[in-house]
Amino acid sequence: MELTQEAYGTWSGGRFMHYGEMLTEERFIDSLRLAYESGFRTFVTADVYGNGRADEMLGKALDGVDRSTYCLVGMIGHDFYEGQRKGNTGYPRFTDPELRKADGYASYLKMACEKSLERCKSSHFDLVMLHNPDEIGYTSDAVWDGMRSLKEEGLSTMLGTAPGPANGFTLDTIHNIETYKELIDWTMVILNPLEPWPAGLALNAYDKHGVKVLTRVVDYGGVFTDEFKDDHEFKPGDHRTHRPTGWVKHGIEKMEKMRPIAEKYGLTMLQFASIWNLSQPAVKSVVPTFLQETGDDKRPIEDKIREFVPLPDVRLTPAEVDQVRAIGDNTGCMMLKGASKRHSVSERADEWPMREELLEIGARYGIGEDW
Repeated sequence: MELTQEAYGTWSGGRFMHYGEMLTEERFIDSLRLAYESGFRTFVTADVYGNGRADEMLGKALDGVDRSTYCLVGMIGHDFYEGQRKGNTGYPRFTDPELRKADGYASYLKMACEKSLERCKSSHFDLVMLHNPDEIGYTSDAVWDGMRSLKEEGLSTMLGTAPGPANGFTLDTIHNIETYKELIDWTMVILNPLEPWPAGLALNAYDKHGVKVLTRVVDYGGVFTDEFKDDHEFKPGDHRTHRPTGWVKHGIEKMEKMRPIAEKYGLTMLQFASIWNLSQPAVKSVVPTFLQETGDDKRPIEDKIREFVPLPDVRLTPAEVDQVRAIGDNTGCMMLKGASKRHSVSERADEWPMREELLEIGARYGIGEDW
């Protein structure tokens, strides 16, 4: 089954990512069931969330539902089976040289895929994405031979990448799809009207090569759910406290400038952010984050789920897309991950030195060579 334009992720509910109120296990599973009952037909999970617990809860929520009626997307790549968690950096990628050599990549991918499917109570994924690849994951023939095998063995119908968790990787993803374009069907990137950069730089390349795009963080950390005030305070430990001071206030100010366009089409602000994304080249699906925000005055997560689907069948005009992009322009707001001239050696799994073939890509697509 192909991905539908609305997708629901197992990071919603705050149970496996540190933001919002953490739903009880029962409410978390009920929210997944409610998403299906409300009209969501694509579900996205990652094996590393809760070391398999997200998979298990999704499997429990959809147990008994006709498998042909929903699209199942899985992400694999963090080795929590043999790897040791390293503080805030999480579990190592399976390609970490301390864990295995290239001849062990394929067997790991098969094992991780099969175990995730077992927890999800499914015989196959519709799409499996390589989760947060390191440089080896983007460039290794051994990795992509292993991914090809997942498709050949019927474990997944489609293949893709899910770069992150931070933003960047623009040149790396374009090089990746150009190198393995016969294998890659989808990629998942961070994109919304307040974060058009840097993912927007790669959209034309994805479109050219027929790679479809699933966008996450559509809600810009919750701002587009339209329930924050300028002085909103997150509870201690909430992942969003790592954003720069004043980001909610500045985000709301920019969002208000976009509201007239949303009202023109009769859209909520979260629907508007999603429709803006879907009006871009190659973007075919959106996966907002639905949370139970802290505070008695915050809307129940269940109401937000019901309100979102189905998305109205509208698209913004090219002029409106550009207008919104200009309002939300965030160019240069952060240090990008992936290949960079900042590095002479690779010291972390998400940062590595620039390579000449990547600079050539930047020049060829007109997106710059100063990385």
